[in-house]
Amino acid sequence: MARHDRLVMLVTLAMLQVLTIVIGVYAMTTGFSLGALTGGPSPTEPTASPPDGSPSIPVITSGPVLAQLPVRSGDGPLPTKGTLTQQLTRALGDKAIGDRVGAVVLDAATGERIFASGADTAVTPASTTKIVICAAALAALGPDTRLSTKVVQGARPGTVILVGGGDPLLAGPSAKATYPKQAGLATLAARTAATLKSQGVKKVTLSYDTSLFAGPSTPQGWKSSYIPDGNVATVHALAMDEGRQNPRYNAPRVPDPPQYAAAAFARLLDKEGIAVSKSVRAGKAAAGAPELAKVDSAPLYSLVEHTLTQSDNDYAEALMRHVAIKEGQEASFAGGEKAVIAVLQRLGAAQGVSSLSDGSGLSIRNRISPYALAKIIAMAGSPNYPDLHAIASGMPIAGFSGTLGNGRRFVASDSKGQVGLVRAKTGTLNNVNTLAGLATTKDGRLVTFAFMADQVPVNAEPVLDRLAAIVARS
Repeated sequence: MARHDRLVMLVTLAMLQVLTIVIGVYAMTTGFSLGALTGGPSPTEPTASPPDGSPSIPVITSGPVLAQLPVRSGDGPLPTKGTLTQQLTRALGDKAIGDRVGAVVLDAATGERIFASGADTAVTPASTTKIVICAAALAALGPDTRLSTKVVQGARPGTVILVGGGDPLLAGPSAKATYPKQAGLATLAARTAATLKSQGVKKVTLSYDTSLFAGPSTPQGWKSSYIPDGNVATVHALAMDEGRQNPRYNAPRVPDPPQYAAAAFARLLDKEGIAVSKSVRAGKAAAGAPELAKVDSAPLYSLVEHTLTQSDNDYAEALMRHVAIKEGQEASFAGGEKAVIAVLQRLGAAQGVSSLSDGSGLSIRNRISPYALAKIIAMAGSPNYPDLHAIASGMPIAGFSGTLGNGRRFVASDSKGQVGLVRAKTGTLNNVNTLAGLATTKDGRLVTFAFMADQVPVNAEPVLDRLAAIVARS
């Protein structure tokens, strides 16, 4: 997508976010439920306690929202450090957050630390890992990059190969339209069939190539329950609907995503009038094999926004591997770690990123500091790093979207007044709660923050919401 078109899309997204807030104000005064207008997928992060699974957003009962959201340049005066320090320190003393907590608040414009406590200690980040992965992907690949799934000619006449392009959102035949718009197997089958018919071919032998990605399909640090519970699928270069058996539900995930996708493609070819032999097996496309058809993903910036808003574990893993490919590393968990850190070093943002066992943050072996996350978010909001802007626009909005719009966040009396005023990425594992994002202070200063705890007794999400709310109203 051209840069002009991308800017138009970003403006459109901003307008939609304002519309969402307006609907929230309407909900305050009428009792209308925003849940009637929402129905996106539930968060994919494992939680310390089972989620209720409801995608609806509760009626907002406090405000006013729009009255606190003027158009600001982000360069107002800094908040009073003494007052902010006192309030944050008091909140960090809450026993619910546990004994190991890191916290930082940065001035987005200058990088100055407005508040810091354990800010440089790398801890388990959970899904805030995705901030780091998305930053590296945008910087290495560029925001307009698209991922292609192709069908190429096989070595023998009458043979074709479905080549995985590392796009786990490739839509199967029963998937419904979504944003970002997904590349679809049905479209790929129709284009392939048209090419084959033009060549006089009506029967083929199909194989599939997953060689774009390498290494194990699961990393160290994942619980054995993650895949059966539907938190993530095994990682492959070819998958449809992120390995879901039914695209509407996270579970179950299929045991062999590439073979499952290839079998579905064979059925779609048959519907298009191309007979496919019964045996569909893994294979390897020759270098330079003639292309018969392809479909492209949405541009990377919209995929990053999706990954952050919905905390999409599968897409984060794919992005990590694409960074590895771009950087000349093996497209595996280990190669991805090397590549992401190398990109961050070029950006000057590697300090505090000490271990990346995966891209999704499901691994308990990952280690990132609060300062590293807050710095990357500040860069994403800076005009000096335009390619990173999708990180800022992809952050969930408190009380409205993604993993902050699930009806469990920013609902307490000490945080619900900042609904709509905080944008942040969540992180949740057993005994781990993290929150990193950005807000504009009451005097119009743009700040970024990260609050991270990885020895949580039960659930520290309300405390994290309180901390972010303190920043937003400081």
